[in-house]
Amino acid sequence: MAQQIHDVLIVGAGPAGLGVASALTRIGIAATVIDRDGIGASFRNWPEGMRLITPSFTGNQFGLVDLNAITPDTSPALSLRDEHPTGARYAAYLQMVAELDRIDVRTGIEVDDVRPRADGVLEVSVTDGPPWHARHVVWAAGEAGYPRRNGVPGAPHARPTIEVGSWDELAGERVVIVGGYESGIDAAVNLVTRGHDVTVIDPGEPWRAADADPSLTLAPYTLGRLRDALATDRLTLHTDRVTAITPDGAGFLVTTGDGETFVSDATPLLATGFEGSLRLIRDRFTFDEHGRVELDEATDASTITPGLYLAGPALAHREAIFCFIYKFRQRFGVVARAIGDALGVDTEPLEALREHRFLLDDLSCCDDACAC
Repeated sequence: MAQQIHDVLIVGAGPAGLGVASALTRIGIAATVIDRDGIGASFRNWPEGMRLITPSFTGNQFGLVDLNAITPDTSPALSLRDEHPTGARYAAYLQMVAELDRIDVRTGIEVDDVRPRADGVLEVSVTDGPPWHARHVVWAAGEAGYPRRNGVPGAPHARPTIEVGSWDELAGERVVIVGGYESGIDAAVNLVTRGHDVTVIDPGEPWRAADADPSLTLAPYTLGRLRDALATDRLTLHTDRVTAITPDGAGFLVTTGDGETFVSDATPLLATGFEGSLRLIRDRFTFDEHGRVELDEATDASTITPGLYLAGPALAHREAIFCFIYKFRQRFGVVARAIGDALGVDTEPLEALREHRFLLDDLSCCDDACAC
């Protein structure tokens, strides 16, 4: 049997992968999307009660696309009737987009590498089965499925917040959370609501940060919930680094650099970020001194692996971090245009994405800051 070579393979059936696939349909390119689990799997696996921190609001007809939309003509607010959707409901929105644009999604396929061949074709290696082959591969496997499990002494005794199925699973009165950014505070708020006494430990005090870039500070939605949780007197925010997590009887002790020790009846929770899926194919990209992936600014392509592109929350250019949906979706048209040009397809229809900020190719605007 002749080996099938796809024009475009997209790894990951989340908002980034489906968003790029949708953009490609505008120029007649039918990409195949492959995923180890299913459409929106990372969102479906969120703890019950976790919600998107960016608000959904329908304003598409005025050119103000819903912040959580992955195409300019859809809106989770309209589809779901929910301002801050849960992960499961947002996954349902992604499923609707895939059906609306007739995107070919194949599941149960776990990719472990992307290798360039001498003839320019990319070989996509999978854990169970023969490799796939494509002229262009978009890596959109995301972050949430790959939580960071190291960096804190005693981390093996803790549990990433993203792996908690329900906050009701946690027994005991006291819970310690290591990490005070979005997922840490979200966990704290949910646990305080359920009557737990919670301590959040983070040396960076992210709850005090104020910055024009929402990637560097807690969202207003999170801060409002944090104020309510603090008012219960069941939440403590501790500014220090964790030096040890050790089992102690039926619970755990979490020790900090200042010598304080906090008791956690339940397994301590880690909210220390994500390694991200790029670790699987790290050798196919280059990284700067800060650990951020380096890409061709004009195409979001790897600088060392021709035909390999990146879409999703790991995107960063200059000082701009594209870690929210409404940020990284601005590059969907850029990737689609690069692939279309390479395949000799007319990419003019993608210009319609520009007015909706789905084709941002002038990064000078990303240097602007708010005065207050």
